[in-house]
Amino acid sequence: MKMLTTQLTGLFQRTARHEETIEEMARLLAQAAVGEGTIFIAAFGEMKAVAAAALEGTEPLPAAREWQPDSLVTSTDRIFILAKKDEGDELAGRLSDAAIPFAMLCAETKDSDLPDVFLSLGIDKGILPAETGGRTVVPHAMAALFVYHSIKLMVDEMLAE
Repeated sequence: MKMLTTQLTGLFQRTARHEETIEEMARLLAQAAVGEGTIFIAAFGEMKAVAAAALEGTEPLPAAREWQPDSLVTSTDRIFILAKKDEGDELAGRLSDAAIPFAMLCAETKDSDLPDVFLSLGIDKGILPAETGGRTVVPHAMAALFVYHSIKLMVDEMLAE
């Protein structure tokens, strides 16, 4: 347990170094809430943990709805794509082509110039050594939730001003 705590603390500290990018994401998403639009959460795989927190948590994200393939998106809306790696690329391409502003968070190492704001967490392997010599505990969802809660705090502050 101590080793897991140490490794997660290090992961959260490394992620916190992206504070500027996280603030840019919050600013972009807050535009929808201020402009009476919708913040669509498009989460794939285990990243759906963020959608659950944003939509069904004790303090849901204002103006948020889960993105569906048949969602109607307007210029007042903003989309937050959360993917392990490439799962959100097709949606990102369509949003970019339609000039719809969006933020994208990927758990693994990746690069993309399509989103208005992009963050790759670089979590490509587990954080704990396994008895077999490999690595175990790949905290994609935990790191994404850390970023989400940071964004949520910032959005709340922006909307209060």
